[in-house]
Amino acid sequence: MVSGHARKMITWFVESLSFEKGYSANTCRAYKHDIEEFVSFNERSEASFSLDKATPLAIRGYLFFLHKKNRKSTMARKLSAVRSFFRYLVKNGIIADNPAETILSPKQEKTIPAYLTVDDMFRLLDSIKTDKVQDLRNRAIFETLYSGGLRVSELAGMNLFDVDYSNSVLRIVGKGNKERIVPVGRKALDAISSYRTRLANGYGAGSDKNGPLFLNLKNGRLSTRSIARILNKLVKDCGLFTTVSPHALRHSFATHMLDAGADLREVQELLGHKSLSTTQKYTHVSIGRLMEIYDNAHPRK
Repeated sequence: MVSGHARKMITWFVESLSFEKGYSANTCRAYKHDIEEFVSFNERSEASFSLDKATPLAIRGYLFFLHKKNRKSTMARKLSAVRSFFRYLVKNGIIADNPAETILSPKQEKTIPAYLTVDDMFRLLDSIKTDKVQDLRNRAIFETLYSGGLRVSELAGMNLFDVDYSNSVLRIVGKGNKERIVPVGRKALDAISSYRTRLANGYGAGSDKNGPLFLNLKNGRLSTRSIARILNKLVKDCGLFTTVSPHALRHSFATHMLDAGADLREVQELLGHKSLSTTQKYTHVSIGRLMEIYDNAHPRK
C-alpha cells in the first residue's frame, strides 16, 4: 500500500505525463506502477519514510531489491521512472533535491534482437490461410506488421482511414502520440483490402465510416494481447520451432532492410526511433551480410 500523500503526488505526476507530454495510457500506467512499487518498498522498509526525506540510500536499497528478480534493462527503466518523478517534485517546489539524480543506471547487457530470416518470414506469412474472414484479418495483420515495421501497439491502434491505398502509405501514431507516415507494400495493402471487403460483404462493416482497422469477434478493436496469441498459434502451425513475438516482426523488418543496403538513418525514420542508437542495435544481427560484403570487396582476403 502507498500512503495518501505519496499517492496524491504520484497521481499529479502521472497526469502531467499524459497532459503535458502526451504519453500514452500504457506508458502512464507503467510509470505509475514503477513509482508505486518504489514508494511501497520504502514504506515497508521504514515506517517514517516520506518523499521529502528520501535519500540516495533509499534509491540504492530499492535497486538492490530489484536486482534479485529483474534484468538490468528493467532496473534501468524503473530507476528512470523514479528519477523523473523526483525531478517533477523538485520542479514544482514539493521537495528541494532529487535523491535519484546522482544514482547511475545499471550497465546494460548488449543483446541481439530476436528476428526471423527472410525465408522463415516468408514461410510464416505464406502459411496463413485465407478461407475465413478471421484468416484474412490475420494475414493482413502480419503482412502489415512486417511491411511497415510497426510496433504491435501502433498496429492495434490503427483506424480504417489511416490506410492510404492510392499513395501506399499508413498513418501511424507512435510513442508520445507522435504521428508519422510509413510506406507499406502492395502485399500488405492487398491483404487489408481483401479482409475489409469480406468484412463489408459478410458482416456489414463497411469502409464508409472510420473505426478500428482490425476487429475482434465482437467487432471491437483487436488488442495487442490477442495479436500476440494469434501469432503464437500461427508460428506453431507453420512448424517454426522458435519463439516469435509481434516485436520480432519489427526486428525482422529492420534487419532485412539494413541487410539489403538501407541507410541506418532511413530505417530510424521508418521505425519512428527518437535516437539513432536505438536503431543501431539492429546492425549487430547483420554481421553475416558484412562478412559477405568483405569477402566480395576486399582485395586481400
